Amino acid sequence: MSELLDAVDALLTRPALLPSPEVRARLRKADGLTQEEVAQVFGVSRVTFNRWEVGAARPRQRHLQAYVRLLQGWARKHPEAATQYSARQAG
Repeated sequence: MSELLDAVDALLTRPALLPSPEVRARLRKADGLTQEEVAQVFGVSRVTFNRWEVGAARPRQRHLQAYVRLLQGWARKHPEAATQYSARQAG
């Protein structure tokens, strides 16, 4: 039973879903960073980071939580960039 509960806890603590690729790029650009600069922080190539940003690949678990945290931080810092895409789609 303990293993099952641990597995459930792991599901509960997994990072939130990534925002759409458009929002990911908008948030990065709102902070004035290039893909290369962000890729260096994560220790991956620019091509790898680009694939994360455009939704062609999903970061591995060790990078996923950090990427979600970065996106959430940018969204708090630049709320207009996080909501602009959604508002445009609805209008």
